Amino acid sequence: MGKSIVGLEVTEESVRAAEISLGRRPQLIAYGEVPLAADAAKDSEVLDAGAVAVALRQLWTGARFKSKDVVLGVASRRILVREYTTQAMRPDLLREALPYQVQDLLPVPASQAVLDFFPLSQDGDQVSGLLVAAVSENIEQIISTLSKVKVRAQAVDLTAFGLTRATAHLAQPDETVATIHIGDHTTQVVISRGGVPLFVRILPIDVATAAVRRHSADQNSAGASTPELELAAVTSGTAGGVIGSPAGNGAGITQGRTRGAIRANTPPGVSDLAARLRSTLAFFAGRGTSAPLARVFVTGGGAIVDGVMPALSAAIDTPMQVVTVGDVISMSTPPPAGEVALNLVATVGVALGEVQR
Repeated sequence: MGKSIVGLEVTEESVRAAEISLGRRPQLIAYGEVPLAADAAKDSEVLDAGAVAVALRQLWTGARFKSKDVVLGVASRRILVREYTTQAMRPDLLREALPYQVQDLLPVPASQAVLDFFPLSQDGDQVSGLLVAAVSENIEQIISTLSKVKVRAQAVDLTAFGLTRATAHLAQPDETVATIHIGDHTTQVVISRGGVPLFVRILPIDVATAAVRRHSADQNSAGASTPELELAAVTSGTAGGVIGSPAGNGAGITQGRTRGAIRANTPPGVSDLAARLRSTLAFFAGRGTSAPLARVFVTGGGAIVDGVMPALSAAIDTPMQVVTVGDVISMSTPPPAGEVALNLVATVGVALGEVQR
């Protein structure tokens, strides 16, 4: 086997990782997920370094990852992602100037933030792109925790950018598409064209995924056992729920039911999710800065929560397709199922950034 890299995410519910081979045709060669105890982590932030380190050690042992080099994917409501225009200059000069230019936009002093700028277009001496800002203490805490188990962070990447990479080949080069990742507590929306992210929104929305329900049950159970690793042997097989539903406008999901009937029977939390996603997509479309959305890819564990896909298909007119990790990368390991197959799309996308370097 050639060289490999591991994409890693630390969420409130678990630590999740996917190892892919590096080469012209990357493959998923191993994956795993270990549940976290309550209050060990939140929103890509480590709260209990000891507990997270134990989970990481279990993850590497159980999944049998060959590499300890990782790309860390982060997605948090505390991460700022916004469009920004500045004077065109050499990348090294821009890195030096950026903290002074964007200080007023940041919730913390620039000295306490990790900044990145993703250029998209240039008009004369002005360059426009996406500004990304995260609290440096949070990133440093995760990297410090990784070092406890001798795992090396080669790069830190916004998970939304990983979603763009993962789904890029599913769209035509000239199509503008949205990828929606419905997570346990955070839903990410990234709109892209030709594999280039144009717009990112991170929405703080709690969704009752299977992972959230398990976490809640563990908290309410006296004498709960130590969380064990979820491996392919446990999650192998085909995913249930809406996985495999026809792509398109959701007809395979909503057949025989009117939109009014769907709305009437949708739980309030799911209705709120659908409304906020519709509003986000409408906001982007209303600016008229790009071609209309050709399709919407939906992934993340929340996609198979009861009522979610029917609610989205009722709220959003654009053709929709549920995407699993098997749709975005070939694999030499038994395929994951259920919410694992959906969540790994983002994890693999983060790792694919190293393939493209």
